[in-house]
Amino acid sequence: MRRLTIFEYISLDGIIQAPGGPDEDGDYPHGGWAAPFDDPVVDDVLGASHGGPLDLLLGRRTYDIWARHWPDAPASPVADAFNAATKFVATRRPESLGWGPAEGLGTDIAGGVRRIKAMPGPDLILWGSSTLTPVLLEHGLADEVVLIVSPVLLGAGKRLFTEGTPPRTLKLIRTRTGASGVMVHTFEPDGPLRTGTFGQDAN
Repeated sequence: MRRLTIFEYISLDGIIQAPGGPDEDGDYPHGGWAAPFDDPVVDDVLGASHGGPLDLLLGRRTYDIWARHWPDAPASPVADAFNAATKFVATRRPESLGWGPAEGLGTDIAGGVRRIKAMPGPDLILWGSSTLTPVLLEHGLADEVVLIVSPVLLGAGKRLFTEGTPPRTLKLIRTRTGASGVMVHTFEPDGPLRTGTFGQDAN
């Protein structure tokens, strides 16, 4: 069974939209908010996880943004891995996936991801989808969640965890902080939400 890791650049107030540059998402006024916090800590984490064979799980919007960038990006371990990866895309228009190899997930997203995880191949990485993430967590399909947290408040934009995200518990397994203030938190899903009262054990 292939492992699936969710990676997200995220602000302190939960925004994930257009972290990489001013032109990443043309209608968003704060594009590039993560770039000032580029840090060796982030490079280490991404280098360890993205430097070898992998396949990608992407929402259609992220796929379209990346398809305009990565095919012409300078050669690097990450660019080479992304361009070689099979891109599994949540889309109603699988025939228009020009940056390949690529295929659509189908209408049953959870079923499609479950099928892909059972296929032989490298581990899977998801970037940049507030639509896919809740589905993966709800159906127990994510093995790890890595949040790259920039110390900024954006106020508005697409959020990773939106209204309707299923209640779940995440277990922190690793955290690193860079000199820039960026924090990289790695979680594993840890079952249903547990509640309790301060001073008593959680149920």
